[in-house]
Order: sequence, then structure tokens, then C-alpha cells
Amino acid sequence: MSGFEPFAELDPDYSEAGATACPWSVARELLTGAEVYWLSTVRPDGRPHVTPLIGVWADGALHFATGAEERKARNLAAGPEVVLTTGTGDNTMSKGLDVVIEGRAERVTDEAELNRLAAAWEAKYGPQWHFDVRDGAFANAGRAALVFQVRPRKAFGFGRGAHFSQTRWRFS
Repeated sequence: MSGFEPFAELDPDYSEAGATACPWSVARELLTGAEVYWLSTVRPDGRPHVTPLIGVWADGALHFATGAEERKARNLAAGPEVVLTTGTGDNTMSKGLDVVIEGRAERVTDEAELNRLAAAWEAKYGPQWHFDVRDGAFANAGRAALVFQVRPRKAFGFGRGAHFSQTRWRFS
């Protein structure tokens, strides 16, 4: 899936004249390099929950970790549908690209895959984010963290700057 290029379509209703659709390769680069992502889940009672987190883009999915008792893990146990966002720029209207991914958070438990992801985490964030792998989870300082992956089902790119734009990427 990592070589797959989804269809990019510019939404003219939400884009200025002269705007063009953003290629998925640009969004994928932003997803790979971002340090912080925002995860939106839904509590079992239907109320929304949004939290910043760190993660790794690998094999066509964004991966993140959370303790089993944390709010986001409890929300995912009740409903795995999520929205993940990240972006560039300085939160002004003059520049940047925001990427929004909709998908299903699925638990990663394969030891070989977890070891690859743990190495990617440390390479990206440094030795303070070193994880061992035990019992189908990340382990650090005696605490376990469940690892999830979200493959985009639908994604949007919101461009700011010279031409405001909205790109939708189709994955099927």
C-alpha cells in the first residue's frame, strides 16, 4: 500500500480560482514528517474527545500508542472510527496545508511489526521514546502502551496561502 497513489480531486466549491489538487505525495510527506497529530475519538456516551499525540507514518498508515486505561483507548474499545489531523504553517491563514484522515483504528500486536515501529519511533523522536516490545504492546518504564494503526479511508487536504484549496483523496 505504501506505493499506492490515491485519486486526488479538487473541490471547486471550497477552492479559489487557480487552485490545484494537492498530490497525495505532498500529504504523505507531511504525515511522515509531522511531530504532533490530533486524534478525535468518541466517548461511549457519544461526546467527542480530541487529544494531541505523537505517531509514525509507516506502510500506508498512521501509527500511535496509548495506555490501555487512557481515555482514547477506552473510546477505541467502544468505537474504533477516528479522525486524525496534522498540518503545516503557523496557524495563520497565509500559508500551510492541513491534512485530515478518516479511518478505523486497528490494534497492532504482531511482534515483528511492533519492533519495526518501535525503531521508527526512536529514530523519529529520539532515545527518550525508546520502547521494548512485550505481550503485543510497547513497554517502557514498566508501563504498557497499545499500538494502533489508521489506514486512510478518506482524506482531505486544506491548502492556505496564495490559493485556498480543498483536496479530497479517494482510497478505493
